[in-house]
Amino acid sequence: MKAWRVVLLTLSFLLLGGCLVTFHEPLPSNQAAPKALLGKWSSKDAWGEPLKLSISRSGGDAYKAVATAKGKAPEEYVFTVSRHGNRWYLSAGVPKRLGGNFLIGGFEVVDGKELVVYNLDVEQVQQAVKNKELTGRNTEVPEDNGEGVLIDSPSARVLAYLDDPANSDLFVEVARFQRSGK
Repeated sequence: MKAWRVVLLTLSFLLLGGCLVTFHEPLPSNQAAPKALLGKWSSKDAWGEPLKLSISRSGGDAYKAVATAKGKAPEEYVFTVSRHGNRWYLSAGVPKRLGGNFLIGGFEVVDGKELVVYNLDVEQVQQAVKNKELTGRNTEVPEDNGEGVLIDSPSARVLAYLDDPANSDLFVEVARFQRSGK
């Protein structure tokens, strides 16, 4: 598995089968992340190899995630969070080699002991573009020859779409981490 893919998966910014939903603009950060998000997390990838994730404040409204997979150099990503209704979202810049722009994912911290990360279902987002609920276009994901979609709707429209209870199945669980160490 390519190192960039492990990191994106780990953070939720997450690729599913080579597909990626990106946005022209990040969601505006509207409050600090829950304190339980910060710290060290661990999990295993699809091959049973250990994954480690360390999340800390990076200054201002930003957070830093350092993801480490066995045999790979640690990779660092900066992201912001926002909360709308009962959902927590994260936004992160996508590396230029993967097309740039931003990705949006969801997360929840369960009892301070488990971090669950969600990605957006690419097919449903593509359908939303087709139905004119969002504006955007299909893209190719460089380095992976995968299919993606770039959304250019304003963040207020994106949030309305994400927050709509009719779209609750839009989020797909992609990673589950356990708290490790303090």
